[in-house]
Amino acid sequence: MNISEKKAFKDRRRTPSGSRELRVVIFLGLLCLAVFTPENLRGIVHETLAEAYIAVSTFVAFTLFLFYSIEHFLKLDTNYLLEKYERFQVPIAALMGALPGCGGAIIVITQYVTGRLGFGAVVAVLTSTMGDAAFLLLAQEPVTVLKIYAICLTVGTLSGYFVTFIHGKDFLKHKVDTKPHFLHTFEPDPHLWLLHTPWLLFMIPGLALGIGNALQIDTNEWFGTLAEYDPTTWIGMLGALLCVGIWTTAKNAGPSLTNLSGKLTETHGFKIHLERVMIDTNFVTVWVIVAFLAYELAMHFSGFDLAGFFAVWAPLTPLIAVLIGFVPGCGPQIVVTTLYLTGIVPFSAQIGNAISNDGDALFPAIALAPRAAVLATAYTAVPALITAYGYYFLFEL
Repeated sequence: MNISEKKAFKDRRRTPSGSRELRVVIFLGLLCLAVFTPENLRGIVHETLAEAYIAVSTFVAFTLFLFYSIEHFLKLDTNYLLEKYERFQVPIAALMGALPGCGGAIIVITQYVTGRLGFGAVVAVLTSTMGDAAFLLLAQEPVTVLKIYAICLTVGTLSGYFVTFIHGKDFLKHKVDTKPHFLHTFEPDPHLWLLHTPWLLFMIPGLALGIGNALQIDTNEWFGTLAEYDPTTWIGMLGALLCVGIWTTAKNAGPSLTNLSGKLTETHGFKIHLERVMIDTNFVTVWVIVAFLAYELAMHFSGFDLAGFFAVWAPLTPLIAVLIGFVPGCGPQIVVTTLYLTGIVPFSAQIGNAISNDGDALFPAIALAPRAAVLATAYTAVPALITAYGYYFLFEL
């Protein structure tokens, strides 16, 4: 990879969810909806922002913090793991892909482009990875995510071995000695340090409110005489706007791409640990808000029954979810997971999307090995369709 290619990939890594201008437009659009719309519509926007933040963002942040803490204290070095147990590379690659986030899959891709892993491992990891949508599902339905992990891990391993059996272990073997360390470089954003405190001032009480809501408690009563002003909604709405605002201005706009990188956890302290949680949580928050608002505003203006639409077109729903999985990045996949969590799409669609989507791992794959990336992505469609429709016909028809 030459200097210009590295720079181009680095730019994509920093803004996988779009340019700075687009992020500003999204933030200003949400701000206008929350402030300047008619009262009845403004109430819908406030409640939607609050629900996205309290019911989703706070739990995602908590899950990320636990996951990154485990990574930090155990000092996981998955590069070493792949090199030491190379003959088991397919199941290890599938396992790394099944882990929450995109970092494990990205490490497998970088090991492939250095010539240490075969094409079967690439297919295994892209088949098993669910990307950052896994954090959303883990925070909301931990039992369900275990089922998804088991399915993705099994399908990914079988797919990797099948491709190796068909093409041989040297098929599309990469010979370029590319140093992968730049993919794991996390660049601290100085201005984010100033925002840690206000972000936590909303996130910590927001998590308490989220737990209260999950237990069917009227959390407004916790505020005594202020309950009539609906403080829960205000805290949730302002917390959501803060997340989107930080996402808009931050240098690292998308997922940090440093999950499971032992080198990072050995050289950085709590400051970077918290910053990674902030960045990934804000990214997930934006896409959850987009999904929630798109649904609520569509219902408000048109009366269109999205759930009814997918119920009528149920046989096509898994196919649609699989096709969405081909879109690079985690944002569209978070939308599919959000639709599943709100009961709009069935579990078969969630399975199909989880298997077909490659998360942010597709960005380095396209940049470093485009032919292998395209072919491996195409291969993931087959097990995704078979598994999704198998579940649909067996359990949902």
